[in-house]
Amino acid sequence: MKYMLLIHHGETPTPQDPEAWTRLSEEEKKEIYAGYMAINETPGVTPGAWMQPPEMASTVKVRDGETLVTDGPFADVKEALGGYLIFEADDLDAAIELASRIPAARLGGAVEVRPLVER
Repeated sequence: MKYMLLIHHGETPTPQDPEAWTRLSEEEKKEIYAGYMAINETPGVTPGAWMQPPEMASTVKVRDGETLVTDGPFADVKEALGGYLIFEADDLDAAIELASRIPAARLGGAVEVRPLVER
C-alpha cells in the first residue's frame, strides 16, 4: 500500500527560519540533514520536494464563479505543510515507524500518515 507522509514543521527549526536555525549546534544541524537523507534513502520512499515557507503561498477559492486569491497559507502557519513524501509499505505500522524517524516529528512538528487511494 502507498502512504503519503505530510510533514508539518510546526516549531521545527529549519534553514528557512535563520533565527531558529542558528540556535542549533553544527552537530544538531548535521543530525537533521542526516535524518532526512536516511529517510530519502529508505527503500519504498519517493521523496517529495521541499516547499517554500507558508508566507509564499497563495490560497485560491472559487465562490459564485469568481476566483478569489489570498496571499498566504490556508492553514495557520504553525499547522502549514512543509514537505511530503510517498512511501510504499507493507502496512500502516511500517509507515508510522518511518514517520517517527522524520526529524520534524521530534523537533516540534508532526507527520500525518495518510493512505493513498490506488486505482
